[in-house]
Amino acid sequence: MVEFAINNKVHLAMKISPFMTNYGSELRMGMDIRKKGKVEKATEFVKRMKKVQKKAGTALKKAQENMKKQADRERKESKEWKKRDRVMLSTKGLVFKERLMRKLVD
Repeated sequence: MVEFAINNKVHLAMKISPFMTNYGSELRMGMDIRKKGKVEKATEFVKRMKKVQKKAGTALKKAQENMKKQADRERKESKEWKKRDRVMLSTKGLVFKERLMRKLVD
């Protein structure tokens, strides 16, 4: 049921469901799974799938650009480090063997 719910939910960035992106049609919940009318030709299906996937790709690319734009607002230019440059390193979050051994003994 969870898989069904995820595959049937419209994706925020793509504006279509993952199932539609993969298979070119929406999930059906009823017992009547046969379509009425003529069977869709393979070439028509391929064209429709390409169109759906192109639309989803465009939407994902736009969402990615928006996310990058938001992330870049807070970023600053970093200094370019060279070999042999000296830097200060904080050991606040690091656990060394000596500290670990002391904690185990205590």
